[in-house]
Amino acid sequence: MRGRRTTRGEISSFQALALTLSSRVGVGNIAGVATAIAVGGPGALFWMVVMALFGGATAFAESTLAQVYKRKVGDEYRGGIPYYIERGLGQKWLAVIAAAATMVLYGALAPGVQSFNIANSANVAFNAPTWITGLVVTGLFAVIVLGGTKRIVAVADKIVPFMALGYILLALIVIVLNVSEVPGVIALVVSSAFGTHEIFGGIVGAAIAWGVRRAVFSNVAGVGEGTYASAAASVSHPAKQGIVQAFSIYIDTVLVCTATGTMILMTGSYNVVTEAGETLADNVPGIEAGTAYTQVALESIFPGFGPIFVAIALFLFAFTTLIAFNYISTTAAAYLFHGRGLPVAVRVLQVAMIAMVYFGSVASADLIWGIGDIGYGTLGWINMVCLLFMAPTVGKVLKDYSRQMKAGLDPVFEPEKLGIKGADAWTAETPMTAVLAAVANNRKREDADRAARP
Repeated sequence: MRGRRTTRGEISSFQALALTLSSRVGVGNIAGVATAIAVGGPGALFWMVVMALFGGATAFAESTLAQVYKRKVGDEYRGGIPYYIERGLGQKWLAVIAAAATMVLYGALAPGVQSFNIANSANVAFNAPTWITGLVVTGLFAVIVLGGTKRIVAVADKIVPFMALGYILLALIVIVLNVSEVPGVIALVVSSAFGTHEIFGGIVGAAIAWGVRRAVFSNVAGVGEGTYASAAASVSHPAKQGIVQAFSIYIDTVLVCTATGTMILMTGSYNVVTEAGETLADNVPGIEAGTAYTQVALESIFPGFGPIFVAIALFLFAFTTLIAFNYISTTAAAYLFHGRGLPVAVRVLQVAMIAMVYFGSVASADLIWGIGDIGYGTLGWINMVCLLFMAPTVGKVLKDYSRQMKAGLDPVFEPEKLGIKGADAWTAETPMTAVLAAVANNRKREDADRAARP
């Protein structure tokens, strides 16, 4: 499934996965999971996993469409929500709204959530003032984004695998050291999810609501966040990248989020009100709700190390997410602006984003999380409605991919044969080397089969 870099402006399927994971695996996996459990109880973790199963299908649909309707902008292939709305639905006005919403969300609303959690986790671990951490993060971010798209891809490609594997490894260590608690954790999660637990029975609605809410924030399936990196990948068939992106949902929520939630629950570090009317956050002054539960969970197993590790992991998660946000927002800008106006628009957008990164590090928790949820919700509604109308196209692409796989071929996408219009990047006028390579491989295979016949 791994593609290879073929032409200037394209990235490999693995690089697209890494860039998407840098966006999916982030604050939601640490602070988001903890917040969901804190407010909705342990059952919220169950509903997060359920949402991931549905989210995988959604991620496949939107990423496949991003590949089908991508187009070449300068030396790069670009695509995403506005591109497939315009070409797949033929609704230019709605595509413009989607692109504008994307720019606002990823250029102004969402970045603050990332920098806020970096600053607050550093304050807990190192007692560093949030404004100082904000300056450091903002400075580093400015250096990266002003280096251009290729550097963004290179940084994400190198950091993400170590980031995800390191965090999961530590979580597994915690789980192994407390393996006797696993059956109890599973029972607690399931009973809380369906309202049968004696303590959490009255908040089953909150468990569902917060599980769904933070699952969307964590893996952003349905919001279209992964479509921008997906469109830039070089593959011979759109469904290949759709499958890769669906896999990223399972990495994000089923593995990383479940590991975080299990750590919190098996160490008892979640929001249960004591007889004195206090919660964990009440007993740990200065810790913002959310990150606190993950940091204290690790602290109980690795004294003196837990808060520091979470701060470092959160920095890596959130910082690479910011890098992906820059790529997404500039791709939306490329859709809205053309010619000489594009470089100016991108530079203004990047400067605004840099400013928002600093603002998020010193703003209040309620404000930052609130505006983030509003932004994701708005874009999510637009995208999901469009996906419903474009489901027949997704079905055609998947059926074509399955047919070729059953025939033992390396699937090649030919939109004209499927009756799909607007897929200009896949037509003969703009041939892609990945498609040509797949065709050549299929011919070699057929020749070999004929030569082997008696």
